[in-house]
Parts: sequence; C-alpha cells; structure tokens
Amino acid sequence: MCLPILHALLQQRARIVVCARPWAKNLLSAYAPQLEGIVVMEGKTVADATRVRQFRQQHSHSTAYGLILPDSLSSALVFKLAGLRSAGYRDEGRAILLKWPEKKPETPMHAVEFWYYLAHRACQQWQISLPEQPSTTLALQLRPEAEALCLQKMRESGLESGRFVLLAPTAKGIHKGQIKTWASYEQLYAALEPLGLPIIMCPPANEVDAAHQQAPTIPILPALPLDSFAALCQHAALVVCNDSGVSHLAAAVGAQQLSLFGVTSPSRTGPWSPVAHSLGEQGKWPTLEEVVQASQALLNAHEKVVV
Repeated sequence: MCLPILHALLQQRARIVVCARPWAKNLLSAYAPQLEGIVVMEGKTVADATRVRQFRQQHSHSTAYGLILPDSLSSALVFKLAGLRSAGYRDEGRAILLKWPEKKPETPMHAVEFWYYLAHRACQQWQISLPEQPSTTLALQLRPEAEALCLQKMRESGLESGRFVLLAPTAKGIHKGQIKTWASYEQLYAALEPLGLPIIMCPPANEVDAAHQQAPTIPILPALPLDSFAALCQHAALVVCNDSGVSHLAAAVGAQQLSLFGVTSPSRTGPWSPVAHSLGEQGKWPTLEEVVQASQALLNAHEKVVV
C-alpha cells in the first residue's frame, strides 16, 4: 500500500530507513541497495524505540524525520521515545507525540491515496517535492534470487508460467468482528478443474491448517519467502483471493487477479492495480456462480493473450 511513497521518495534521492515488521525485510529486499537500512520492529514499544535510536546513533543520523504510517498510538510512541520528530495522522490522542500532526482527509479515499496524502503533506514541511498523486501501479521490485527460487519450485511442481491458477482462501484477522474469507473455494476448485489448468494453493507455513480447512482437496505448494510468493502470483494465469495480503501482493506485481469482498470495501482496500478485478462489496459476498463466471472469463481472456 505504501510503495508509491517509497518510490516517490527514492526518486527525490531521499535517504530512507524503513522501520517495519520482519516480513517487510524480505519483501523489500530488492530495495536494500537504495535504502539506508531496514530496522525490524517486533511490536514491543520500548525495545523497538531502543532499536531505532541505536540505529540512528550508529549511522550518525543527527537530523532525521519520522513518517508514521501505522495509524496507532504505539507506533507514534516508538518514534517519540527514539527521539524522532515525526509526522502522522493525529487521532487516538497521537497529536501530543507528533511534531507534524495531520488531520485525516474528509474525502473518502483508497488506502493508497490515504497514506500518500499524509506523505505528501509531510514532505511539504520537509522541503521535499513529491507528485500530488500516487502512481497508478505499485510496481514492486523483486530480487533475481526471488524469481529464481519461484521458478525452481514451479519446475519441481510441474507448473508452467501462465498455465496455472493460484487460489488463496485464507485471510488473517477480522474486520468489525467478521471473518474476511469467502466460503466457497473448495467448490470453486471443483468448478474450475475441468478447464485443465493446474490449480494450487501456496499459503505461508502458519496458515496451512487454515487453508486445508477452507479447501481440503486443493493441492498445496510448500511455503515460499514473501518475495518469491509475489513472483508466483506474477506467473499465475489467475490469482483468486480474499481482501488480504495476497490481494495486495498480486496487485504489487501486476498479476491478473480476482479479489473477493464481503465485509470490507473495494473502494477502500481493493487491489491497487489497473489490471486487477474485484467482486463483491461490503456486506455482500459474491455467489459461487458469479466467481466461477468471472474466473472463467479472465482465464479465457488470458488464454487468448498467451496463445
């Protein structure tokens, strides 16, 4: 969701340190040569603040600004304890912790636009010139090693680029007490099998059991590092997923995808990609027939391009 910010800042030759959860280190590994560093955040406020402060001291960052994208009190507190003057949205009592508190925009926005708006406003304070609007694509960069590992695992599983379907039936977390997973992946698998394309899942290791529960007969590939999984999405003829991390990863690499919604809004968290497709809406999941028809149409269109 924040890749347009990263790309825009890199284009301005800003010196960037990314402070993020462990998974981001792998996902952003292709950017390592362009970054000052990546500080891994474990979700423990004092320890994370100490880690950020020590990184600053080790790298002589006497003047540094913080851009806080998580919308939480703890994220603002981490940077405050680390001695960083920071910009962020001001709700949840965060204003006292911020040097540049920003009021949330009143106009409804997609999450990509929402966070980019904050970055643009902060950069105006820091004399950094960013385009007013985010790019229309996420354009995630991947390491050659990530692509190579993906292709190796595809060969071992008998998969050809553009000739398989990737289903992702899991979604971590809940939204306002509701589970974000469409309930009919097993039936979708049975409906698409006659098309003759291999249909697989490739959940992370900690979601294998949940994937089995959702769709017990769909073949499972061994878990891949996050950047190699993104490459796998790129090679699929179609990715069908929930409103989840998979949806955003597929969008980040420009994969052909169908993201399914029922408890969240596509206008807010839908895939940020001009070639992505969404089905369903907040409060109304798509039917099995609708998903089958949309999947078949996308696969037919893909087949014409490939042939």
